[in-house]
Amino acid sequence: MARFRLRFLLQEFDIVGPEVILGRSPECNITIEDPLVSRQHSRIRVDGDKAFVSDLGSRNGVRVNGRLIEGECPVKDGDRIRLGTQELVFSVAHRKAREARTTGYMRVCGSCSTPYPEQAPQCPHCGASDPQDEDTISGLLVAPKRSWTFQLLGEVIERALSSGRSSEAERLLRRAAKEVDERQVAGELLAPDQISTITGFAIRLAGLEGRADWVSWALRVHRRQAIMPSSEVIDALEALDGEAAAAMSASVESFVAWWRDTSPDGPSGDLAGLSRLEKLKR
Repeated sequence: MARFRLRFLLQEFDIVGPEVILGRSPECNITIEDPLVSRQHSRIRVDGDKAFVSDLGSRNGVRVNGRLIEGECPVKDGDRIRLGTQELVFSVAHRKAREARTTGYMRVCGSCSTPYPEQAPQCPHCGASDPQDEDTISGLLVAPKRSWTFQLLGEVIERALSSGRSSEAERLLRRAAKEVDERQVAGELLAPDQISTITGFAIRLAGLEGRADWVSWALRVHRRQAIMPSSEVIDALEALDGEAAAAMSASVESFVAWWRDTSPDGPSGDLAGLSRLEKLKR
């Protein structure tokens, strides 16, 4: 008789019983600690030698092999099930099932940052034996793939901003901003379109809340990478009004002064952006 499992990185979890609930709640059969996963996100139902996955009304949906599903979807060996930024692989085994584990515990290698089970004596990727204890991961929490993080966060933030849910947009944007800051401080260069997207969200949020701190952060991101804001970002700045517009002038003036000191002979496109920022600071 077929036995079904979910594989996540180096761990496998048996699907025991007629159904298994996946979600962020500790009461789920498999707990996934991801802000983009709903408390009860998805169900896997077993019917004889077949299995089906369904969405439990989650905010961000369930994807099987990259396709957003509707209703109940059959799954087969090797199918990839994505919840939030986490991806699990569905597999079929034909040997005696092990006792199911509702949560797993993983740690992060201090040398190569690869997650692996805490029971392992050393990292299976690089062989190091000095895990970062402070980064031990409870449940199924791992550092999500960055492209997924930006794509999914961007979709959710866009919906929150478009519907005026500023508190939700800010909660999600803070998560994205933390990753951007960490990557830039570590010396990693982000793609210009990623910078344009995430800072554009920040400026729109500043307009919703009448604050300038998100404008300051957006310009600081550009400054760290030594690039001029895109025309779309400057459009968003020009669209600010009220308290946000009045409060942003100091941030814009500081950026303009820095740019003139470091890039006095920038290309014409940069000079065009600089001219627009000069008007904004006035």
